[in-house]
Amino acid sequence: MENRVIIFDTTLRDGEQSPGASMTTAEKLQLAHALDELGVDVMEAGFPISSPDDFQAVRRIARDVRRPVIAALARTRPGDIDRAAEAIEDAEYPRIHTFIATSKLHLERKLKISEEECIEQAGRAVERARRYADDVEFSAEDATRTQLPFLCRVARVAVEAGATTINIPDTVGYTHPTEVAKIFSTLLSEVPELGGVVLSAHCHNDLGLAVANSLAAVEAGARQIECTVNGIGERAGNAALEEVVMTLRLRRDLFDLTTGIHTNRIHPTSRLLSQITGIHPQPNKAIVGRNAFAHEAGIHQDGMLKERSTYEIMDPAMVGVPGSQLVLGKHSGRHALKARFGELGFDLDGEGMERAYRLFKLLADQKKDILDEDLISIVHHGAMKDVPRTFALEKMTGKFGGEWSYATVILRKAGEGEIRADGKGDGPIAAALAAVNEIVGWDIELEDFAIRAATPGRDAVGEVTLRARVAGKTLTGRGASTDVVDAAVRAYLDALNKAAHADSLEEAAHAAATLRGV
Repeated sequence: MENRVIIFDTTLRDGEQSPGASMTTAEKLQLAHALDELGVDVMEAGFPISSPDDFQAVRRIARDVRRPVIAALARTRPGDIDRAAEAIEDAEYPRIHTFIATSKLHLERKLKISEEECIEQAGRAVERARRYADDVEFSAEDATRTQLPFLCRVARVAVEAGATTINIPDTVGYTHPTEVAKIFSTLLSEVPELGGVVLSAHCHNDLGLAVANSLAAVEAGARQIECTVNGIGERAGNAALEEVVMTLRLRRDLFDLTTGIHTNRIHPTSRLLSQITGIHPQPNKAIVGRNAFAHEAGIHQDGMLKERSTYEIMDPAMVGVPGSQLVLGKHSGRHALKARFGELGFDLDGEGMERAYRLFKLLADQKKDILDEDLISIVHHGAMKDVPRTFALEKMTGKFGGEWSYATVILRKAGEGEIRADGKGDGPIAAALAAVNEIVGWDIELEDFAIRAATPGRDAVGEVTLRARVAGKTLTGRGASTDVVDAAVRAYLDALNKAAHADSLEEAAHAAATLRGV
């Protein structure tokens, strides 16, 4: 185990404490299975004493998720520990995680107890937890603002009482990597008893140093890092699992340490968490942000086209991202534009390419995102501006609510008349779009979807804007209605009509070129 770092995931506990990130028991269970597939070693499932729902969620996870260690959090109070033990009693590998604050500030102002009382409570709590579980973790809350001699005393008492993991939390994200290194090296030198247990780091991100502090702890001897997917958590969040894991993987030359994480599951797990909580990583977030593998600058795009490693330190597939993106914008150059035209089936050279580039630069100064429909318009002299309706919505009915929603959609297709199909989804919009997909029969991936109220009041018009990838082309769609499901279908059909028109334009261009060649 010496060259292995244990990944302790607390997304379900500390992560859920992020404002707005509360999850139902069913959602927690779904995420727990995803974390299991990701390969986390320890999963902190919740704080059982905090609420009946949290207790039930921890109990369900302990029963259903069998591979990782399942931890339950508890203060040093006997009732907390008993409740935690009850919640994880069915776990294959149970752990009780008990904590008490140790900094002078917390002892005097929050707990109103002496250092001796703190020591006594810590020891009693660990002893009580060991009656229920062989695996007990002790955390010294606000450890990085605790006087080192006292922190050493508390750690020694916890180990002597039976703790198998000693966790050093930077509870308020106050410390710095050099201080972290000093704390961990001092503990290891002054408390020889720690040689027989796992030393752990739990860092918060209030100064943006959570990952750096976690890695500094590892360099100083810690062999467990407590972290969350997407770095969610209290206030500014926790150390981001994906950043910690990928740093250890990519910089083996510095750390020579491994984890058990299946890194190709990082992106899918991140997306699932965002879907459940509605909290998405900022676009420039490392590893899982929308722009993490996106390149717009012409120099970078040219380098990427010649050799990916010039501007990417990892293959996107390593973390489960489908691929890099050369984003077309005002900083893009001819090489990237020509490459994208080639992907769309247009082989532009000479004056044709120069004309397309001039029009592209003019357009890029007017809008942030250049989509494939814009490029098709450039090639076909603005022909995408007036798109005929290949598909039109005639009627839609549905049965919504419950575990699944069902929809029946009738479309009128140009030249073919009415076509009917049924769809099923985890919501009314998903069911309606599934029915449309059944009729169209194309390869469609919904990349972005947004709803906003276009007018005030209870009968407000909902406006849906979406972006879809249809047979390799990215297109936008817009629709409006007092019924958001209806608006969503109309926006979807708007994008599909552009796709159909793009195909017809290409067919016409190909036919004209063939005739010229005769």
